[in-house]
Amino acid sequence: MATESKKRLALAIIDFLSTCENDGTVPADEKDSIEVARTCIAEAFRVDPTDKAAVEDAIGGQKLLSIYSVYEKLKSRGQKPPPQTPSSPAAAASPAGPTAVQKQKADALKTHGNEAMAKKDYTTAISFYTQALEIIPQDSIYLSNRAAAYSASQQHGHAMTDAQAAVEADPKYTKAWSRLGLAKFALGDAKGSMEAYQSGINHEGNGGSEAMRKGYETAKKRVEEDETDDIGGSARSGSGIPGDSPSGMPDLSGLASMLGGGAGGGTPDLSGLMNNPMFSSAAQSLMSNPDLMSNLMSNPRLREMAESFGGGGGRGGGGMPDLASLMSDPSIAEM
Repeated sequence: MATESKKRLALAIIDFLSTCENDGTVPADEKDSIEVARTCIAEAFRVDPTDKAAVEDAIGGQKLLSIYSVYEKLKSRGQKPPPQTPSSPAAAASPAGPTAVQKQKADALKTHGNEAMAKKDYTTAISFYTQALEIIPQDSIYLSNRAAAYSASQQHGHAMTDAQAAVEADPKYTKAWSRLGLAKFALGDAKGSMEAYQSGINHEGNGGSEAMRKGYETAKKRVEEDETDDIGGSARSGSGIPGDSPSGMPDLSGLASMLGGGAGGGTPDLSGLMNNPMFSSAAQSLMSNPDLMSNLMSNPRLREMAESFGGGGGRGGGGMPDLASLMSDPSIAEM
């Protein structure tokens, strides 16, 4: 026995055959064959093609040929219509889209969902919107409303999925862009949120609504703060070279340690060092050029000499190096 869905499809086919007979698609001498085909289909599916209300309910204001043309365009672009099971509400709908009765029922469910949202009963609201979507899948308004309910109940992942589906179904429905921006912001994707709000502004035109602009500015501010934190974190991390302080200034205690200072009793006399014109000049250079410390610490010649100083092998007293010899070394003097 034919289902109601198949009966509507049969009526749509009969309507298509009648159109072909009247618009000249079929030659005059073949019209009898078309008439026989219409009669056979009507009898086999037990439908009445003279019932104008039934035919209107079947085609929903769109001819079967126009529906098939859409399918061919999708096919040529490599897109496939979403699969539908025989028991799904989408399959039960007419091939031309929802009927007036289906639309009325789905809108009533949406209204109940809106009432539940007003009462902050988000679970119930989600349930009503879901029932509406079971009748008319991919409706941008129902999807966007359910996204709002998901966001209100802190289910931001589901909210983002619904909002994304809504903007794909109807990019001009700007509320969906706003809800996509909110969901992405809540999930930590400030840049994606900013882009969603910008799309909403573009579709609204005239610079966008105040709410859309406010959402965009909030997301933009978060993006800028994240970028500032990234830069600040890199600066605070230092160069990783001994003697380099977090502030970027050279750590002279690290230099003294490298030159033989430490627990071995060979700590240099810094007051004596600073009285030495050669060392005083070098220290001033280091203070005015923090990058010089990095070069100094990475010089293999200096490290080799420092190791011998640390072992007491230096020519100065107490394990201290002979600064005159140190500064006359070409590999160090060039720095």
